[in-house]
Amino acid sequence: MSEIDPRAIISPSARLGKCVKVAACAVVGDGVELGDGCILEPHAVVKGPSKFGRNNHFHSFSIVGGDPQDYTFTGQPVRLEVGDANEFREFCTVHRGTLKGDGTTRIGSHNLIMAYAHIGHDCNIGDYVTLINGSQLAGHSQVEDYATLSSFVLVHQFTRIGRYSYIGAGTIITQDVPPFSLIVSSRDTHCYGINRVGLERRGFSPERIKAVEKAFRYLLRSKLNTSQALEKMRGTLADSEDVSTLIRFIESTTERGLTK
Repeated sequence: MSEIDPRAIISPSARLGKCVKVAACAVVGDGVELGDGCILEPHAVVKGPSKFGRNNHFHSFSIVGGDPQDYTFTGQPVRLEVGDANEFREFCTVHRGTLKGDGTTRIGSHNLIMAYAHIGHDCNIGDYVTLINGSQLAGHSQVEDYATLSSFVLVHQFTRIGRYSYIGAGTIITQDVPPFSLIVSSRDTHCYGINRVGLERRGFSPERIKAVEKAFRYLLRSKLNTSQALEKMRGTLADSEDVSTLIRFIESTTERGLTK
């Protein structure tokens, strides 16, 4: 049975699943669909049109599903679609899509969006992604599964963040980030190697990690250019699915280039 505080504000057009909890002064706006077990803490705001799966948790003062910050938006029926079991912490913001994208911002499942983090319009977020406090995604960004963005990471619009990558605090990302990589801004933003600690925490075996490390040695520390490094990976690491993932990502890198 749902628990709705009488001081909450819920639109007549909103649809709530089973066992939803909405605390005092929380707002559920027009066109919002909340799946079973969702929780809104006091003063959390969810706007629509938007659709959420089960067991999403909206902490106080989070604003999820707001209008896109884009001059071309004039009230079009754009959306936000969210999976299951995401945590939206205090003061984070998530915006719906625009017609310049496909009209929809998408977030998968089991993501942790920490305080003051921002997900802009038309972004596409995978599963088990962590946006640490103050990290900011500009519009049309893509973040693949298990990626971690540390505090105050800034991501340029249309940039892709590869799976299992880790971006250190304060880093400004203007080019695609390869899967499995560790990216930190010291003087210049470049790739320092693989995200070994993160991969170990996600259950990667020593053999998988060794293969990815070898691929990154070809990419970063040899005298090979990127095309030559890819050929070397194909010739010596063809049996590694992780390396194949890396190769596919690099080959589809956008015009913004690759962080190396």
